[in-house]
Amino acid sequence: MTAQLNNLSRVKGAGMIELSDVSKRFVLHNQGEAVIPVVEGALLHVAAGECVALVGASGAGKSTLMRMIYGNYLANAGRIIVGGVDVAQAEPREILALRREILGYVSQFLRVVPRVPTLDVVAEPLLLVGAEPEAARDRARVLLDRLNIPERLWTLSPTTFSGGEQQRVNIARGFAHAFPAMLLDEPTASLDAANREVVLSLIEEAKARGAAIVGIFHDEAARDRVCDREVDVTSFTPGLT
Repeated sequence: MTAQLNNLSRVKGAGMIELSDVSKRFVLHNQGEAVIPVVEGALLHVAAGECVALVGASGAGKSTLMRMIYGNYLANAGRIIVGGVDVAQAEPREILALRREILGYVSQFLRVVPRVPTLDVVAEPLLLVGAEPEAARDRARVLLDRLNIPERLWTLSPTTFSGGEQQRVNIARGFAHAFPAMLLDEPTASLDAANREVVLSLIEEAKARGAAIVGIFHDEAARDRVCDREVDVTSFTPGLT
């Protein structure tokens, strides 16, 4: 597994996220083809080992920008370079490979196949990049223990867990593989003090190994601790500048 991660870390531009003149608009086909411009001319550079917070008022386009970086939304213009791949132009198979090997995404919600044990849910990202099954499960055990998920729950499906437990399983899954680039959507939301500290430590460890991180943090203290700088997306929002 170590060799696999070392190989990924040497991929040209893996630990870097760069947006150039990125724009996004939505067309409301059921409302007379009305066009809603959301992001225009977005510029962003995140270096290896850097964490950048997206800030701005609700509706300014923070989540839209993150979803474009991840490839969930297709940009209408511009370049989005992650791991040497232009997400704005990439084929679906390239996006899937990027998500498997280079770009991790810790969302606020856990979406998994029912009846899969929690230990396997967390280990899956490592198995997808060729880790030995037992090594992957060992890493999953360490993360679940750090995030205070009781061992008696590890053989159960997390779909039966409380919201807070599901969030912690999602975080463990997101940090299982040493992704060179990461997107974090409110990673400390609704966590108690002990688990919040674990998540902040995981982010600091990811930065120390050279991950480029973009995040949305409404927790100002968390943002001040782990983020190197802030980018106000209002400057990319038509009508708000």
